[in-house]
Amino acid sequence: MPSWLLILIVGVVLLVFGVAVEAAKFLIWIGIIVLVVSLILGVVGRGKSRI
Repeated sequence: MPSWLLILIVGVVLLVFGVAVEAAKFLIWIGIIVLVVSLILGVVGRGKSRI
């Protein structure tokens, strides 16, 4: 299981249960940022391999 998905799931679970709402929002944002960065790196990596 990718780390960004784990962070995102933990954030959503905390948000649903209403426990530490600020911490849950922070974890969700961290998960989204890590997801976007990994997607960008994946696209860049594929672009370099084609050249």
